[in-house]
Amino acid sequence: MNYIGSKFSLLPFIDEVIRNVAGNALSDKILCDIFAGTGIVGRYFKNKVAKVLSNDIEYYSYVLIKNYIENSEDIPSKSGYVDRLNLLAPIDTGFIYRNYCSGSGSGRQYFTDANGRKIDAVRRQIETWYREGEISGHLYWFLLCSLVESADKVANTASVYGAFLKHVKKSAAKEMEIAPAEFELSGHTHEVFNEDANSLIRRISGDILYLDPPYNARQYGANYHLLNTIARYETFEPKGKTGLDDYYKSGYCRSGDVREQFEDLIKNASFKYVFLSYNNEGLMSPEDIRRIMSKYGRYDLTERKYHRFKADKTENRNHKADCTTEYLHILEKY
Repeated sequence: MNYIGSKFSLLPFIDEVIRNVAGNALSDKILCDIFAGTGIVGRYFKNKVAKVLSNDIEYYSYVLIKNYIENSEDIPSKSGYVDRLNLLAPIDTGFIYRNYCSGSGSGRQYFTDANGRKIDAVRRQIETWYREGEISGHLYWFLLCSLVESADKVANTASVYGAFLKHVKKSAAKEMEIAPAEFELSGHTHEVFNEDANSLIRRISGDILYLDPPYNARQYGANYHLLNTIARYETFEPKGKTGLDDYYKSGYCRSGDVREQFEDLIKNASFKYVFLSYNNEGLMSPEDIRRIMSKYGRYDLTERKYHRFKADKTENRNHKADCTTEYLHILEKY
C-alpha cells in the first residue's frame, strides 16, 4: 500500500548503517521497530535477527504486523479461506456501505457501492469464523490483514483517507478481490504490540531500537482512519464530510510536544543502539536531535536523499522539491 514515510526504498541503506554500527552479525540481536507503520522494517529484518519487537498505536498497523511479523509458521488452510471470502455475497446492511459509499445516501464516496458491500460481508464473516472458533488467531490476523490491504487497493482516494474523490477513479472502480497477504516464515518467535511508544519503551529491552516516528503535523489516525474503521469494525457516529471517528493524536505531530516526547523515549530506551529516521522537513531540527541524543551516549549522523512521497495533487503543488533528505541519527547508549 502507498504509505506516508514508507522506508521501503531506504531498507538497504538502513541495513548497511545498522551493520556498520552494531556489527555485521545480527543473528543474535533483538531489534525493535516501535513506530512500525506497515511493518516494512520489521519484515525486512525478520529472518536477519533473533527476534523482532514490532509496535504501532494505530490499529490498522497492528493488524498488518500481527500477520507479517508475528505469523511465522505456515497456515495450510489459508488459501481455502481466502477463496471462500471471495465467493461471499455482498450485503447492504454493513457499516462501511452505510457510511462511506454514495449509494447509501451518506454523501461519502470512499468506495463504490459494490466494494463497500463486499468489505462489509468479508469483515463480518472473518469475525464470525473467529468468534465461533472455526479459525485460529493466526488465520484471523492473516485474513484481516488481507482484507485491509485489498480494500486499500480499491479506495477512491488520492492516497490517504483525508478526503475522497468526487469521481470514481479507475482503480477504485475495479471489483475488490481479497488477495492473500503472504508472510515470511521464520524459525524465531516475534512479538507485536499496539501501544503508545513512550509507554511501551519502559517495559521492553533489546539490542537495536529503530525509530521512525511521525515527523510533521499530519496525524496518521486521521490520514488512515478508514483502515482503522475496517480493522476494528466497531460502530460509532461518523463525523463531518470525511466520516472521522475520534482518533489518537500523537505528540510527535505537535511542535510544542515533540522534543519532550522524543527525549523521554531516548532516556527510557533499554537498547544499546538507537537509530532514528527523520527527514529534513521534520518538526525537530537535526540540531534538536543531536542535542537530545548526545546526552545519553555517543552520537553520529548519516544521510541519504530519496524521492518524496506525494499523497495528493494539492500537496504536490505545495512542495517544490521532488527529493528530500532522510537523516539516520545514530546513538550508542552509555
